[in-house]
Amino acid sequence: MGKLKVLPAQIANMIAAGEVVQRPASVVKELMENAVDAGATQVTVVVTDAGRTLIQVIDDGCGMSPADAVLCFERHATSKIASAEDLEAILTYGFRGEALASIAAVAEVTLRTRRASDETATEVRTGPLGEVRTASVAAPAGSNFAVRNLFFNTPARRKFLKSDNVEFKHILEEFTRVAITRPDVGFSISHNGREVFVLKKAKSLKFRILDLLGGNVTGDVLDLSAETSVVRVSGFVGRPDTARKTLGNQFFFINGRYFRSNYLHKAVMKAYEEMIPDGVTPAYFIFLEADPHTVDVNIHPTKSEVKFENDAVIFQILYACVKETLGRSSFGAGIDFNTEGAVPLPQLGKSFEQYKGVVMPAIEADPGFDPFGSLPDAGTPSAAPAPAREAAPYSSHVDRSQDYGRLFEEKTLPTGRILILQGKYILTPVASGVMIVHISRARERILYEQTLRTLSRQGHVTQTALFPVQVQVGAPQRLLFEENAALLGSLGFDIAPFGNDTVVVNGVPEGYSCESGKVERLVGDLVFILSEDRDALPEVMQQRLAEKFATLGASHAEPLASPTEAQRLIDTLFASGNAELTPGGRRIVSIVPIGDLDKQF
Repeated sequence: MGKLKVLPAQIANMIAAGEVVQRPASVVKELMENAVDAGATQVTVVVTDAGRTLIQVIDDGCGMSPADAVLCFERHATSKIASAEDLEAILTYGFRGEALASIAAVAEVTLRTRRASDETATEVRTGPLGEVRTASVAAPAGSNFAVRNLFFNTPARRKFLKSDNVEFKHILEEFTRVAITRPDVGFSISHNGREVFVLKKAKSLKFRILDLLGGNVTGDVLDLSAETSVVRVSGFVGRPDTARKTLGNQFFFINGRYFRSNYLHKAVMKAYEEMIPDGVTPAYFIFLEADPHTVDVNIHPTKSEVKFENDAVIFQILYACVKETLGRSSFGAGIDFNTEGAVPLPQLGKSFEQYKGVVMPAIEADPGFDPFGSLPDAGTPSAAPAPAREAAPYSSHVDRSQDYGRLFEEKTLPTGRILILQGKYILTPVASGVMIVHISRARERILYEQTLRTLSRQGHVTQTALFPVQVQVGAPQRLLFEENAALLGSLGFDIAPFGNDTVVVNGVPEGYSCESGKVERLVGDLVFILSEDRDALPEVMQQRLAEKFATLGASHAEPLASPTEAQRLIDTLFASGNAELTPGGRRIVSIVPIGDLDKQF
């Protein structure tokens, strides 16, 4: 007897579910797409416990007949395709007929559906062993899917789900991707009885983006439009000056379907070259329309990737389109040579002073003023400058820190003792030459060690803002601040969620700025840090967080205002565990020997 055997249908469905239903957000995506395909004008999503307990999607679409209501739970039962040729002209979201069978294999599903022409609705319940029970019930026209106890029969899958806030964030991402493409459809979503979004039919795509992501996004985008024989491009791209470190608000759609493409993302980023710094990404909402025969949407189980017949051509078209849009909307100071309607100005030449006298400014000087009078030995013209003490890298600077805080102590510093160069470097003489300290990296090392101590429950000082700052971050990002409230509080951030998509910054750690614009940039950087996967070992995670917050703090620190502050920074640096390298291994301190200076002359 052979070793091969055909798997039972239920086991085959569970295997397929591993590809289609990866987490609760996958269920929301599939059911919302089915609702839109059914011609719904209103789609309601109800979620309990981030989808673990309940995911319910209600629509007012065409509904199903009693026979179709039962058949839809069979694998590859679909109304979208009938032949191989149909796969080459797909314009709907779903088409394989795998979603409902996969969902029913790992959850308890109840469907109530009715066509407008039917008097009663059909209820279908699926059981844990694949059994199906039907009944006639009263229900409005459309379909109502209730998915309960997701992964009840695959506990290992359920165990690996993240926290409720993380899982609901993924649900909101899928909700957003579907809702953006159909401004002509109303959508709503609630979580644990609280409404998160209630979206009415929008006048246009831009109004739908405004409803979903807020005015801070739609106010910073440029219209994108181009039409060629290969593809039609439309949508919006973000202004270069609003690019952020956070990966978010980057959307590609082909014929109304959301998809991911690292290849086309490179085309967009190439168009922004020399306009944005490294490590930041602009927002974009790019809609492509092409002949469906030139697009293969059947290359990924979740249909999140596509393949273009002319992908190199589309790359060049998209690059040129974005580049042209950015060039047309110049952000630099321009020169307007159009003088029509301008107020005429007199032409002034050499004879100007004949009718407008020139008054030379008076020069006032105090011949008795001695700028070095407050320094030692200033009264003796031939006195040599006070010898510079060598900065002893790990000990002597710490002993001097006890005298800081005296009024006008800068005057006691010898001339040339500390030099701040362009706000980036501190120069100070030592016995062997000149010591150069990289200011930002020094702060990074200091803040890294302070943050490590803070994460070990030693507390942090909060600087309360005189006027709290509201920052619209979007619903998914707001959940990040809610989930990490304790961590942020221990680091000195006083940030409270406000509404569905906004946070209020009441205070920041000491040393950060409370100015509105800088607070908004700070919140964006925090989103970037908090969005990272936090599943590593606690000790490793602490070091990663400390390194990221140290880099963040160094980038937001105020410039050094005086040599005294520079000296204090040096003292604190040399009191740290490693004054030579940042947590990432970059050099902080360098000494240029006298011999190297002599070679310059």
